Amino acid sequence: MLVSYKWLSEYLDLTAIKPKELADKMSLTGIEVEGTEVLSAGLKKIVVGEVKECVDHPDSDHLHICQVDVGEEELYQIVCGAPNVKAGIKVIVALPGARIAGNYKIKKGKIRGQVSLGMICSLQELGINESVVPKEFSDGIYYMPEEAVIGEEVFKYLDMDDTIIELSITPNRADALSMRGVAYEVGAIYDQKPHFKKEELVEDTSDSVENYVSVKVEDENDTPTYKMRVIKDVKIAPSPLWLQNRLRNEGIRPINNVVDVTNYILLYFGQPLHAFDQSKLTDKEILVRRAKAGETLVTLDEEERQLSSDNIVITNGGQPVALAGVMGGASTEIDDNTTSVALEAALFEPISIRRTSKEFNLRSESSARFEKGINKATVQQALDVASAMIAKLAGGIVVSGTVTGSEFIPEEVVVGITLERINGYLGTTLSVEEVNHIFEALGFEYEVLVHDYSVKIPPRRWDISIEADIIEEVARIFGYDNLPSTLPTGAATAGGLTTKQELTRVVRTTVEGSGLQEIISYALTTEEKSRQFNLVDSNITKLDWPMSEERSALRLSLISGLLDNVAYNIARKNTNLAFYEVGRVFLNNGNPLKELPTEENRLSVALTGSWVTKDWQTAKTPVDFFTLKGILENLFAKLGILETVTYEALGDVKELHPGRSAKIMLGDKLFGFIGQVHPQTAKTYDIPETYVAELSLDVISEFEHAALVFGAVSKFPEVNRDVALLVSEDVTNQQLSLDIHEAGGKFLIAIDLFDVYQGSTIEAGKKSMGYSLTFSNPEATLTDEEINKAMEKIEKKLVDEYQVEIR
Repeated sequence: MLVSYKWLSEYLDLTAIKPKELADKMSLTGIEVEGTEVLSAGLKKIVVGEVKECVDHPDSDHLHICQVDVGEEELYQIVCGAPNVKAGIKVIVALPGARIAGNYKIKKGKIRGQVSLGMICSLQELGINESVVPKEFSDGIYYMPEEAVIGEEVFKYLDMDDTIIELSITPNRADALSMRGVAYEVGAIYDQKPHFKKEELVEDTSDSVENYVSVKVEDENDTPTYKMRVIKDVKIAPSPLWLQNRLRNEGIRPINNVVDVTNYILLYFGQPLHAFDQSKLTDKEILVRRAKAGETLVTLDEEERQLSSDNIVITNGGQPVALAGVMGGASTEIDDNTTSVALEAALFEPISIRRTSKEFNLRSESSARFEKGINKATVQQALDVASAMIAKLAGGIVVSGTVTGSEFIPEEVVVGITLERINGYLGTTLSVEEVNHIFEALGFEYEVLVHDYSVKIPPRRWDISIEADIIEEVARIFGYDNLPSTLPTGAATAGGLTTKQELTRVVRTTVEGSGLQEIISYALTTEEKSRQFNLVDSNITKLDWPMSEERSALRLSLISGLLDNVAYNIARKNTNLAFYEVGRVFLNNGNPLKELPTEENRLSVALTGSWVTKDWQTAKTPVDFFTLKGILENLFAKLGILETVTYEALGDVKELHPGRSAKIMLGDKLFGFIGQVHPQTAKTYDIPETYVAELSLDVISEFEHAALVFGAVSKFPEVNRDVALLVSEDVTNQQLSLDIHEAGGKFLIAIDLFDVYQGSTIEAGKKSMGYSLTFSNPEATLTDEEINKAMEKIEKKLVDEYQVEIR
């Protein structure tokens, strides 16, 4: 709920209360404040100007050269590209040196050879969201009112000198979803009684609403209250500026003088209204009922909705014309030709409204209020005020009378409580006089006999019905910070994460940043699956009395659970998957019947499908071994162990492809593996080509690696040299990279493999590998002689070790 400080000030005296102070006080009394925003904050030197002359730019088909009066001796020449700029209008002008939205500074300049001294602005350029800009100005500049004084700042005309307080309203405090409700709340906090201006309703007694519409409600449980008034001879036009500003500041787009009034009443009373074009109703009778299977309705957003019996609809001539409490129908929409308005005010069954809005994904301010609750005692009042405002703003005449299909009369709620009960719960020693004062501030009528209270709850506070509610209200207004408190006794222990917990947190954050999604699988699996993907010798820990064979043994690897999840998703046509799991495996090297297993924390990953999906500019990229290896190496770099990790070929795990799998070593210790699931295993799981990896987090946490050292960026240039090697196909990139690094000396800072080739143009059993080597000396510029010496050492090392041929 967005609350305008200026609007609230019309009902209460807030002259001595600053918006920030008010926000803090409301938070302390039970309504959470998300924040406050001064709409003009960060904007400056933005004034009212008048376009005196507007001619086309000689070198452009869409720009205009405008002479603008900004209240100074000379006119300002401003080049403007807005399609709706013209002579004779008052506009928003950002002068040279001005700051507009995004902290953008306006400077003097030239646009296609023409001097431009500032900028004629749209509302969006003042930071106003496009969704609340009137449609006639959404693609151009905004017209200021004729009464705006040239040269004055625009903020007061647009109510941008207002402060907006954003409230986070909990479901039990839906009474604060209206300005009246907030005014009562603030009045209680500051011991003031809000004063609301009365709108005088003048009716045409020579005409009756029965001449235009009649209303019938099929089920009063669905629609406890349904009322209508008719306003004739209206003239549709834009709303006055004060109303447009008020709606815009509350996050609602101004539309026209009739629809804007319904939205104003929604904010003012918390009562949703709907306006029908009465002339578009094909029948006099309005019937409120449940929709029938097969019925359809085109709503105001031009979408055709398939209705069901879960939906309450407003019908006319047997056809649905509105989705009750959610959205009106396009067939009876208010438009520029409307001359007669049928205005609806109602109460609808909250659960039905919630189901309907969820079914059609039509969450609105109206549906939210129907779901959470509405003041049932002010439906008629809201309808009367809205009718009076439409007559005033649209020049219409309110037809005599209200047609009523159903009406709910709220029962009087009286709650009994004693002073001792209040003080006993709160730990206070409040007197009768103090409690009386709190009830008076809340606007609650009461009777007190000695210490026994009988409190009459006004209908606007439908959330109060029991003793505990009364105690909460007393505590809120008395002040939670004024309640007595006692400190707990005993020693306190500072909280913190263990090394393993910190590691797990970093691992989760990093792999999720790489695009993986966490899953959680069962620790219990079948005996066969528990043996799969296991590189460590271990006995299986089985349950004596398993609930099923599917959950009979503790897992030795997380991979089988991941593959079960992959299979589940593949069966449901979810084909691009990137899963990870952090969990425990259960290893047992002793007698599993006598000894408990050792629990080891591991990370497992599974990828299948496409890593990049095809679109108009990007080719489809399927996952492969190196996609997964890149994700792991990103994690290793984050953990500071990348330089210590090496890979060794792995061919003895039958569930992995023998040519596309590897052990992962941390120093000289095995701590994981990576590879493609063997096609036979994939067939068993009924999954496509899938790549998996598993790491022991316990091994990583126990590994002592060097601390991260930061160094200054070298101011001397780097030198790149490429070298191509013809080498036996049995020699790995890892072997070559380690030897190049060893022989390259201290100035070799990077080794990148950029090419691998095998084909008919080179000797069988050989492969060509191209490397890019980067050298850098942080203290001096490297010479060719130094680089050549390093290259000679590298070439000699490789020739001696692997009999390579330098190409």
